[in-house]
Amino acid sequence: MENKQKSLSHGIAFVLIGASSYGMLATFVKTAYQNLFSTAEVTLAQYLLGIICLAILTLFSKNNNKMQKDDLTKLLLAGICFGLTSVLYYISIRFLSASIGVVLLMQSVWIGVVIESIQQKKLPNLKKTAAVLIVLAGTLLATNALNGTQSLDYRGVIFGFLAAISFSLVLLSTNSIALHLSPAKRSLVMLFGGAIVVALLTLSTQILPYYFNIHWVPEDFISNRSLDFSILYQWGIPIALFGTVIPPLMFNKGFPIVGVGLGSILSAFELPVSIVISFIMLGEIINSTQWLGVVFILLAIIMLNINFKLKTIRTQEIKKD
Repeated sequence: MENKQKSLSHGIAFVLIGASSYGMLATFVKTAYQNLFSTAEVTLAQYLLGIICLAILTLFSKNNNKMQKDDLTKLLLAGICFGLTSVLYYISIRFLSASIGVVLLMQSVWIGVVIESIQQKKLPNLKKTAAVLIVLAGTLLATNALNGTQSLDYRGVIFGFLAAISFSLVLLSTNSIALHLSPAKRSLVMLFGGAIVVALLTLSTQILPYYFNIHWVPEDFISNRSLDFSILYQWGIPIALFGTVIPPLMFNKGFPIVGVGLGSILSAFELPVSIVISFIMLGEIINSTQWLGVVFILLAIIMLNINFKLKTIRTQEIKKD
């Protein structure tokens, strides 16, 4: 039992580290934008440096288990969702503040409930319905949408919600795919899947428009200039570490230990971390109403998962007896 508790403590620590890292990411990306780097350059640097870091970690991994037949396909698909989350999230915070961007990303809480209902082909129970309503109320407060002076760019809101959908799929896949492989190897393969999305973004928004005068996406998303590779040594390293190295590595280590229920509660730590860091580094003003909205969202996440956590503890006690 003592070993199980120690393992659970480690799992909790892993998820908290991953959530905190992902929470810091929006501020670094926003700072790169302020230094006139494009979304394509930010994501390209993030995934290139991230793949290099995880490839090195994989070489030193003690877990030599080989991939099974379907592992590669499943991990690549999960990685595509991870890549989509990054791209959609970064586009969102081009048009919104970092603090509001992460609030929209946390809509993955109720989106996960909807996905589960579709999978099970039944309506959510009263508790889940109440939690969804609390999240929506919290979102109105946290984005300051009830304040008549608050103006939210519709592009940022749309891409923020799309990022939340993608992120909910990432969390679902992290807990169940290729658990026999080392976290570093799982994360590395997922990054290759994400790199497919990043390559398409870079081609369509910067390489094709500038070098070949091919425009197939709206002008709002195009950066009509050559790629600036100075991003690699300016903001690429912190963005890669906090975006594509630490979070997937920690989530892949922690979620199989703590499970989806408790993991969802812990991953919500991303929200207050992101808001505090954006306040410190970017000077974004967070009023008391917005903090109340954050509290609402965190309470909804706990409400959705607390029974799962208690059930897990009781199961462990029964096994002990």
